[in-house]
Amino acid sequence: MNKLLLCLLFAGSLFAQEVIELKQPASNKVVIRLMFKNGSICDPAGKEGLTYSTASMITEGGTKKMSYTEIQDKLYPMAAEYYSSVDKEVTNFTFSVPKDFLNEFYPVLKDIILSPAFDEKDFQRVMLSQQNYVDQVIRASSDEEYSKKALEDLLFRGTNYQHMVQGKSASVKNITLADIKEHYKKYFTRNNLTIGIIGNYTPEFLEQLKKDLNNLPDTHPAIPQPGKANTPNGIVVEIIAKDNAFGSAIFTGEPLSITRADKDFTALMVANSYLGEHRKSYGQLYNKIRETRSMNYGDYSYIEWYNNGGGNMLPSSGYPRMSNYFSLWIRPVQIAKQLKKQYPELADVKLGHAHFALRMAIKTVDDMIKNGITKEEFEATRTFLRSYIKLYPSNTTEQLGYLVDSKYYGQKDFINEADEALAKLTVDDVNNAIKKYWQIDNMFVTIITDKSETEELAKSLKENLPSPMSYSNFVKSGLPKEVLQEDESVANYKLNVKSVTIVNSKDTFK
Repeated sequence: MNKLLLCLLFAGSLFAQEVIELKQPASNKVVIRLMFKNGSICDPAGKEGLTYSTASMITEGGTKKMSYTEIQDKLYPMAAEYYSSVDKEVTNFTFSVPKDFLNEFYPVLKDIILSPAFDEKDFQRVMLSQQNYVDQVIRASSDEEYSKKALEDLLFRGTNYQHMVQGKSASVKNITLADIKEHYKKYFTRNNLTIGIIGNYTPEFLEQLKKDLNNLPDTHPAIPQPGKANTPNGIVVEIIAKDNAFGSAIFTGEPLSITRADKDFTALMVANSYLGEHRKSYGQLYNKIRETRSMNYGDYSYIEWYNNGGGNMLPSSGYPRMSNYFSLWIRPVQIAKQLKKQYPELADVKLGHAHFALRMAIKTVDDMIKNGITKEEFEATRTFLRSYIKLYPSNTTEQLGYLVDSKYYGQKDFINEADEALAKLTVDDVNNAIKKYWQIDNMFVTIITDKSETEELAKSLKENLPSPMSYSNFVKSGLPKEVLQEDESVANYKLNVKSVTIVNSKDTFK
């Protein structure tokens, strides 16, 4: 990154947009990212999902000159692509094309953004897909993703951050084509746009891009303030009862008052990496729950939104948020029904592993708050992290995306700035940040589980009953004495549970 020429060009008198440039003269491609500051927080009440619908109509519909099918046919030989992504506070449009086809591709790009057709047939197709997602896909495709979206619904309840970016079942039905046309004019304007461009392009091309995008509406959208995460009194649990659930998928969350724009964030990056870096097997959560006890596929922690954690090995750019939270992800653990079928010696088990796993995860955080990490643990984790964050911008698109996100947070280059901050960090900085920003007494928990498990799990949580770990005889025989001793401690570890509610899966996201 430091060998590349990085230029930040800010708005001049002629153009309202901010421009972030990363020239790569040896590159064989050009990537353009257009970030609009709007996101799902701009959705009107009763029409949640409208920003998502509008972005989808732009990238999955035609223009005034070409149908969607004609666009795809034209771009296929170029190996060009484009797509949109919508989050709580921003909408991104990303265009990627080999440099040799840039001039041929550009008129299509321009029309997609400036002259969307907003055709009725495209509208029916796009909205059918969106309705299917909020009604069916989110509940059926991945319990891990389902539990995370359900956690945000609980964590931000009553705020403009609560609903999924795709909306709610009833609200999507309320969205009309006229709503989309009006939303486009109101919230996709030249005044809330940041232009990012990377690759092999000419100054003349960039000037033309800026000039054309200046033809977007000149309105100044009133962007709402992002909703803040709620702080519960105690641990508040929602158990979502689902037919034939694979296991018990768990997500916990609590407000976090800082973002990557704050000085203490890099200290928490080290703490988080030690606790449970996404998809890394050295974290404490992974070691205790997955590796030592073979309870699931993985267990991780997060100090900011991680998009599509089930599919992405590295954090994606394009999802900057000023409202933040700390969370734990416990991938599905077994339920009693499964344990009984697999192991005859567990025929009398009444409850699966969810309560034990939740206790283990929260106790692990508690131990870090009380004891901190050692200097040796700090040094090893920091060394890893300084190398690992350089992989975040793993391709041209992500290089550009991280720079555009950096601008959103008031930074120039988050990756390099984080590395510089990590180099100066001390173990005391990390342990102080853990004590300052993490706690285990007040948090939200969502658990997606099978209907057969819900009542017993709710009772165990409400009454803080012992939750002994259930092993097969074969597994238990191979465990060292200290693991079994820790199991007993975890099984009786008291959680500050104040509320447990069971919700039928069909009643979520309404």
